[in-house]
Amino acid sequence: MKKHPEYDHEEQLRRLEAVAERSGGRVRVRTADCLDACENSNIVVVKPPGAKAVWLGFVLHDAVMDDLEQWLVTGGPLPPKLELNRVTPPAISP
Repeated sequence: MKKHPEYDHEEQLRRLEAVAERSGGRVRVRTADCLDACENSNIVVVKPPGAKAVWLGFVLHDAVMDDLEQWLVTGGPLPPKLELNRVTPPAISP
């Protein structure tokens, strides 16, 4: 990926896909080329069942990925550690 060439984006995607595979269908992974939030990249959007989507930015470190994986596996409310990565999604224009 062009924005953060020092980060292993492919490994990040592999980790998320592995969580999805182990989840029995509870977790799904989709990718997008652009979410119009480059200033906060890498962005991961999590849509918990029955809740609003949570946008997480600056997902560029293994520690953040570890916390994200744990949340995806265990569910529940957004952990305080990941609250630090929460970003506001871009405005949707009509």
